[in-house]
Amino acid sequence: MKRLLLISCMAFMSSLAGNMTPGKVLYIASYEPIQPYEQLWRAVCHVETKNNPLAYNRKEQATGIAQIRPIRLKDYNERTRSHLKITEMYDPKKSKTVFLFYAERCKYFDLERIAKSWNGRGKKTNKYWKEVKKHL
Repeated sequence: MKRLLLISCMAFMSSLAGNMTPGKVLYIASYEPIQPYEQLWRAVCHVETKNNPLAYNRKEQATGIAQIRPIRLKDYNERTRSHLKITEMYDPKKSKTVFLFYAERCKYFDLERIAKSWNGRGKKTNKYWKEVKKHL
């Protein structure tokens, strides 16, 4: 299927090239993928650990740049059938995967709701959101 699509695109471009006037060039522009949660990810990491991937909160057993707790990782593993370990949350790429899993499941594109739910529940989440919002 991919090969057929590629061949079709090449044939189309060839037909266009034959009709082009000299001096004009046909090119395919590259693009950056849309990352709607990137700014939120960066803000959360700054608020949680000041971007320290080796951070550890003994009281909550929260690990890594985004302070992922064991209970959240357990939920993530059950939902995705993954087998990540809490020590792997020191890897920012793996932490981001977990964070994005929850961010993308928010019913609406609501950064406040995502940030508050990442932090937990209750009135303290309002203060947390204010801090996150400063870094967006």
